[in-house]
Amino acid sequence: MIDQFGRKIEYLRISVTDKCNLRCVYCMPMEGLDWLKRQSILSFEEIADIVRVMAPMGLCKVRFTGGEPLVRKDLWKLVEMVAQVPGIEDISLSTNAILLAEQGQSLRDAGIDRVNISLDSLKADRVDAISRRPGSFHRIMRGIEVAQELDFHPIKINVVVIGGQNDDEIEDFALMTKDKPWSVRFIELMPTGSNLDLSAKSFVSCQEVLSRLRSISELHPVTGPVGNGPATYFKFPEAKGTVGVITPMSHNFCDRCNRMRLTADGQLRPCLFGDIQTNLRDALRETRDIVPLIEETLRIKPERHHLIQGSMEGSGGLVALSQTGG
Repeated sequence: MIDQFGRKIEYLRISVTDKCNLRCVYCMPMEGLDWLKRQSILSFEEIADIVRVMAPMGLCKVRFTGGEPLVRKDLWKLVEMVAQVPGIEDISLSTNAILLAEQGQSLRDAGIDRVNISLDSLKADRVDAISRRPGSFHRIMRGIEVAQELDFHPIKINVVVIGGQNDDEIEDFALMTKDKPWSVRFIELMPTGSNLDLSAKSFVSCQEVLSRLRSISELHPVTGPVGNGPATYFKFPEAKGTVGVITPMSHNFCDRCNRMRLTADGQLRPCLFGDIQTNLRDALRETRDIVPLIEETLRIKPERHHLIQGSMEGSGGLVALSQTGG
């Protein structure tokens, strides 16, 4: 699958639900959203059918996202279905890890190779405040422990940097990689309809992050761990892990984009932001061939996003990142 700009598309992020058990300040309104109706959400069989169609076209990497994917009952069954599709070589999971301790073993057995875990502070009270759910920190940390015990590799820790809320912990997060074989990735705050004030006033660029890290130790560019994403990686001398930065605002990485997204209700999106999407669900349910729809979505994949910090412009009306899988 090659788009009009010569980018090879081989990676699909699959949102299995728009629901989440947290209400992180940068992601979703406190009151939640108007959740998708059950009948509009793709079944596991329908998701697997889409993967089966896309695999011969060049799809080889899949990531399950949400909302929070682990709130979807028996997710391991879908993982197992996708793992059996010829041509699928890599299956990963993005999660807040709240439910990972309970589900980790079944997911590992079904075919999940590695996990990305959201952790926005190393302090319990801050995590609970950012997630707006008391007790989150301890459950997340237990989930990370289980991920290590089950030998998910690599384990990537995602930190959304928020000025005035967790930016004083940048050095502490990065220094963990000296002793732990993790990849700690700092992510710039992206604007959505529910966080415009926060994104306007609390943005911290990853250039600032790297500048601060270089002031405490040498930091060398490295290839980084296995993955399909847009992070740029660095490493402290003799460190077991790596530090990554993801810069959707200060330096967009759209020229390297290798992905499309499938929403929980079956919309194939060529970009996280914007309003371009193709309805695969209805075509599937009407037993129509979805190959032409996939090819057309690939053809109209935009060259880049047009986000503006603190503005809805360029987001395509997106209220929360959970609506499209982040």
